Amino acid sequence: MPKNEPRKDGRAPADLRPICFERRFIKTAPGSVLCSFGDTRVLCTATWVDGVPPFLQNKGQGWLTAEYGMLPASTPGRKARDRNGKLDGRAVEIQRLIGRALRAVVDLGKLTERTVWVDCDVLQADGGTRTAAITGAYVALVDCLTAMDKSRLLRGWPLKNQIGAVSVGVLGGEALCDLNYAEDSKADADVNLVMTGAGEFVEVQGAAEGAPFSKEKLQAMLELGEGAIRRIFELQRAALEAS
Repeated sequence: MPKNEPRKDGRAPADLRPICFERRFIKTAPGSVLCSFGDTRVLCTATWVDGVPPFLQNKGQGWLTAEYGMLPASTPGRKARDRNGKLDGRAVEIQRLIGRALRAVVDLGKLTERTVWVDCDVLQADGGTRTAAITGAYVALVDCLTAMDKSRLLRGWPLKNQIGAVSVGVLGGEALCDLNYAEDSKADADVNLVMTGAGEFVEVQGAAEGAPFSKEKLQAMLELGEGAIRRIFELQRAALEAS
C-alpha cells in the first residue's frame, strides 16, 4: 500500500475499526461482553469458583486465569474443534497472554481464595482476535468483580488499573493501527501491544513477517498503538458507565 494512501475500508493509518461492547450478552455469567473490533467478534465471559490452584493453597490470595478458543465457523474454512484437552500452540500462547495481561492490573490478594475464570471465544475472526479478547475481557472482568463485591467476597476492590490492547503493523512502508485480516496477512511487520491505564506496557509482541523493520518504524508503531489504546480506554469506560 503506497504511503498515505487510504486503506481499503477508508480508515487513516491511526484509525481503529468500529469498536462495540455489548455487556450482559449472556445471563449465565456474572460478567459477559460481546466485543467487536470491526468484523472480529469475541465473546468474553468472567466468573469465579471457590478455591485456587495447588501452588496458591493456604496463601490467602486468589488467582485469575484465562482460556481462548475459536469456534468452527469463526473462519471461512471450518476450524476443527479442540478435543480431549488438546489445544493448538497458538491458542495456548494467546490464553496465557490474556491471563498475564489481566493479572497485571489485579491485586490477587483481594480476591481471597477464589479463582476468576475468563473465557474468550472467537465467534468471527477478521484479525486482532487476541487484542479484542484482552480488551473485551477487561469489561467482563469489571462486571464479574462488581458482582463479587456485592456478594461480599472481596477484601477490597482488586482492580488497580485499566487494560487494553491493539494490533499495529507495517504495510507498504506505512505504520498502520488495528489491522484487519487482509492487512495482517500481507503486513511486513506485526506487533501486538497491551497497555495499562497508567501508560505502561504489559506486553509487546512483534515480529518481522515480510521484512525487517527499523527502530523508527517500531517507534511509529508504538506511538500509534498507545494513542489507539487510550481511545479504547474511553470506549471501555463509556460501556461500563452505561446502565
